[in-house]
Amino acid sequence: MSSSTRDIDDNLDSRYNSFQESVSEYLIRHKSLLDVLSKLHESGARVNRAVVKAVTSCGCVRVNAGKQELPSDISSYWEMKEYMATHLEGSLCEQCREVLEAELGRNLFYIAALCDLFSLSFAEVIEEERKRVAALGVFNLR
Repeated sequence: MSSSTRDIDDNLDSRYNSFQESVSEYLIRHKSLLDVLSKLHESGARVNRAVVKAVTSCGCVRVNAGKQELPSDISSYWEMKEYMATHLEGSLCEQCREVLEAELGRNLFYIAALCDLFSLSFAEVIEEERKRVAALGVFNLR
């Protein structure tokens, strides 16, 4: 690993750790595991709602979904990636982007709170998942 890569990794770890420390410091009213779990669930629903509102109320993005069509001559998972559609058209307007970012931030807050309650490092959880994704490659298929 190069020195600059190590510096970037250390900087990210520092930011993740700082975020988790802030969450730990400011999580007061909902410190109970049950409160954190219910707030995490609620924040996930709010992320979904922000996306739905961008589609149905604002219209800055559209969902154009259909069956994923794959040619019969695909020989690898890497080729399959080229044919898989997101079904998303357009891009978020500034207001919808702000709302979605805020809701994703709240979701991350409660994920970090859950990590804190179980004495898990938010940075290590992210790093371990990154390693799993990198190691499994196409076999990850989430």
